[in-house]
Amino acid sequence: MKKILIVFTGGTFSMKIDESTGGAVPHFSGNDLLQMMPEVFKLADISIYDFGKYPGPHMTPELMFELSAKIQEFLATQSLDGIIVTHGTDTLEETAYLLDLTINTSIPIVVIGSMKNSSEPDWDGPRNLKDAIYVCLSDNCRDYGALVCLNGEINAASEVSKTHTDDIETFHSLDFGALGFVDRGRVILNRLPRKLETIETNKINTNVDLIKCYAGMNDKFFRFSADSGVEGIVIEAMGVGNVPPAAFEGVKYAVEKGIPVVLVSRCPAGETLDIYGYPGAGKWLHKIGVIFSDYLNGQKARIKLMLALGLSKDQNDLKEIFEK
Repeated sequence: MKKILIVFTGGTFSMKIDESTGGAVPHFSGNDLLQMMPEVFKLADISIYDFGKYPGPHMTPELMFELSAKIQEFLATQSLDGIIVTHGTDTLEETAYLLDLTINTSIPIVVIGSMKNSSEPDWDGPRNLKDAIYVCLSDNCRDYGALVCLNGEINAASEVSKTHTDDIETFHSLDFGALGFVDRGRVILNRLPRKLETIETNKINTNVDLIKCYAGMNDKFFRFSADSGVEGIVIEAMGVGNVPPAAFEGVKYAVEKGIPVVLVSRCPAGETLDIYGYPGAGKWLHKIGVIFSDYLNGQKARIKLMLALGLSKDQNDLKEIFEK
């Protein structure tokens, strides 16, 4: 039987309703959860590692980086055919993308979650876990980077986002669509991930701000961020990559202080481009040294910039990492 490691980090999958508060809270360990699904032990040789019982919002970039290091340790010391990470859905896409950027392995790493807790009749955690096992068992899923598998869909960690607050069908790759799906144990793949890359760094710089643009925005947030000692800024700009004229002055202020600034769009899909030339538009932003980030959203660009800053603070190096 193939060997699969399941790393439990918490999230709604591990939760049940707490009678004193009436809300869902972390409760079950990894072994507790698998004892509710004994049939999975017939599918693979499964081992368990409890990383923690973290709700999604409690996960930090430092914890994500620690999780990556622990997984790399397992890969270096054990012969594994796949790794599954259970995770809270609120920050799942960020952790999955960090794992995608930091772990260079051919075996599947599949990140899953659950939109419903174990006290609800439509608890989706067990199905997602079984589907992830089938993904790990499929030889066709090797060399795909980190994957996300919920509601039967297989998505690339670099492309997927949570798109609905509580719907089971929430994780989608809005630009390119799912890589494939799991149907009653069959893994069906339609395409390859658009981009696979690794940032080989032994540290992460979490001193990076994420600022969202809005109509009539001025320069105050950019100046405040730049003066606070921040070491990187990600801007969620309008459209294909444009900011209001007054906000442009704040971006320019940050760039002139030597702070790397990465541009994404606040739109849920589409890439950033320097195609407009009016004040505050993409051509002016690119000209002053703002780095464009292709199809990444704000939270993913921030993860990538934190890792890139752990590797180098040189603007040319950072530009190469994002725009190559």
